[in-house]
Amino acid sequence: MRLDDLRPSQNVEDRRGAFGGYGPHLAGGGLGLVAIIVISLLFGVDPSRLLSGLDTGPQPSQTIGNQTGEGQPDRADNPAYEFARKIIGSAEDVWTPLLQAKGVAFTPATLTVYDVDTPTGCGEGQSAAGPFYCSADDRIYLDLSFFNELGERFGAPGEFAQAYVIAHEYGHHIQNLLGVFDRFGGRSSGAESESVRRELQADCYAGVWAYHANAQFSILQTGDVEDGLRAASAVGDDTLEKQTQGYAVPDSFTHGTSAQRVRWFQRGLKNGDMDACDTFSSPSL
Repeated sequence: MRLDDLRPSQNVEDRRGAFGGYGPHLAGGGLGLVAIIVISLLFGVDPSRLLSGLDTGPQPSQTIGNQTGEGQPDRADNPAYEFARKIIGSAEDVWTPLLQAKGVAFTPATLTVYDVDTPTGCGEGQSAAGPFYCSADDRIYLDLSFFNELGERFGAPGEFAQAYVIAHEYGHHIQNLLGVFDRFGGRSSGAESESVRRELQADCYAGVWAYHANAQFSILQTGDVEDGLRAASAVGDDTLEKQTQGYAVPDSFTHGTSAQRVRWFQRGLKNGDMDACDTFSSPSL
């Protein structure tokens, strides 16, 4: 993946090592933190959905962590941090004119990187929960060690696979700006659920980003698209469930099958058309 012309975003907060275990405490009873992490890892459930329903106590109002955009010195994950900043910067550069063309004001999301439990607008963020977008505070939360897990556990190495993950989460921010992120008029799980449609649209928006980022900055190199498709396939509900329990249960799907995630990512990547990403009204996913 060619990153030379990508601008690193300043809309980044670096919380790596900032807390030492500090964060809001989950109340007892109901769904426990361990259960949340297990569900998020095994079934691709958006942890913000689970965390937002719990009593997390008062949320801190002060700014925490480094918001200058500059990374911390002498950290092994600094290259991954700088990579993520550039993908976020390219997302800002791509989505600003696309939304303006639709008469929608673009406001950037903030990428928050962390490696210990951290307060979020959607409850307590845990590294084990994986990357997620919180619509309550317009932030993308990412533990950079997930990039290693993407290659080692999910079999999807490569920078473009990592970029796809960030672009997918940024796709949720675009949905939020368009007013469809919290659209849950029907079931929240199942093969044709609103949740699946929301996630597949974010996959399509990730493809839209890739198309325009490549048109503007020539980011794609040989094998990059294949890496992205491999990542999309690896995180399909059916694939994850078969890996963890030996069989898939369509009624539990929240993100879509591997084939669906690949198909919608490819649809956005084909010509960068946002209008091709309307999963909510599509009769077939």
